[in-house]
Amino acid sequence: MKTFYIETFGCQMNAHDSEKVVGTLLQEGYTQVDRPDQAELVLYNTCSIRDKAEQKVFSRLQQFKREAGKGKVFGVLGCVAQQEGERIFERAPHVSLVAGSASYTKLPDLLVQLEAGNRRVTGLSLDTNETFDTPYTRRDNPHRAYITIIEGCDKSCAYCVVPFTRGPERSRTSESVLREAASLAELGYTEIQLLGQNVNSYRDPSPAGWDFARLLDETGKTPGIRRVRFTTSHPRDFVKGIVEAIDGNSALCNHVHLPVQSGSTSVLSRMQRLYTRDDYMRRIEWMKNARRSIAITTDIIVGFPGETEQDFKETVRLAEEVEYDSMFIFKYSKRPNTPALEYEDHIPEEEKTRRLMILQELQRAIQIRRNAAYVGTIEEAHVEGYNTATGQWIGRTAQNKTLNFIDAELPGPAEGRTLTGTYADILVTRAGPNSLAGEHIASTMNNGPGRAV
Repeated sequence: MKTFYIETFGCQMNAHDSEKVVGTLLQEGYTQVDRPDQAELVLYNTCSIRDKAEQKVFSRLQQFKREAGKGKVFGVLGCVAQQEGERIFERAPHVSLVAGSASYTKLPDLLVQLEAGNRRVTGLSLDTNETFDTPYTRRDNPHRAYITIIEGCDKSCAYCVVPFTRGPERSRTSESVLREAASLAELGYTEIQLLGQNVNSYRDPSPAGWDFARLLDETGKTPGIRRVRFTTSHPRDFVKGIVEAIDGNSALCNHVHLPVQSGSTSVLSRMQRLYTRDDYMRRIEWMKNARRSIAITTDIIVGFPGETEQDFKETVRLAEEVEYDSMFIFKYSKRPNTPALEYEDHIPEEEKTRRLMILQELQRAIQIRRNAAYVGTIEEAHVEGYNTATGQWIGRTAQNKTLNFIDAELPGPAEGRTLTGTYADILVTRAGPNSLAGEHIASTMNNGPGRAV
């Protein structure tokens, strides 16, 4: 019996890539196991956006260095594999497979080479016009599924390795996306998430020529699909039509993740982000003026080379003005093959930490205030599971807020009964900085976000 273990680092794109890898391995006769010590083939699907994620992968490899001579085969997949290439064999000699995401369609051939005893197998070519779809995908979640609609990136931000690790932008045809959405609905999935490094840069290569807003709207009309999410959007390609689609189609989740990275136009220019502060705030205004209440989340980098105290204050003011529903804050870290490596005026680590903590404290206060406004409203939650430690069901709203709740009739899974996978109306009774809490109510009403009792 051929066994494998896979650990995934990074974003939803990587998680979905691992689903494709797992599906392919199962089709090839492998059996998945829960621990690396049980596996003949150990795979790490990697992320190289942040330096810490890359370090974590090599730390994992070091832990199992002694296992290499005991019949185990190790492989590094994904962005670190594409970034480091064959240098990984020098840094971790017990690794036998190095393959980027563009090679997952060729995984059966790579496995044949490994099984033949080849201990330096690579799949690193980015010379393709195809999107990286595999014939077999093992979905990890029985109720929510990912659909990749665009691969790669053409933006060349000064700090980012994605164009190097994922290649140029390549979009799937709208027909293939809708066909996959319909197939997922037939299998019982009710929620799908459209994925791309810059998902809203999608351009239909077929004669239909749809843009992202049209594809999003049409996907939301798929019979059986109740919720459609999407991530991640690039501000330059975020058009008003996306907001209009969300306003006009209740199946589209009213949540937009729109990374700003900095509130300073001068820093955005050095980052090569292709928009100004005013450009970004115009898009925020579209969402603030929408008929539906749209939750807005973002990414921010502090300590980018040359970021002055005044630049940072502009970022703080932007955060205060927008009042994001959540914010992912990162300290700038040097990444290989990026223009920012040549920049001068690198910010000391302790100053990056200070700026990060200021933003974290501000954002926590904003989230406490914004979440408190939900108390007393009824929200629809897609139930994701049950937390035995807290005795609460775990749900997620259309605005991507975690909503933990109790149910008087079904306090927990029992006798084959469960709420997982269903949609429940929840009266919000409490709120914290990171989640909401409430009680399941007996209601079949169609709730809009923030509907007061």
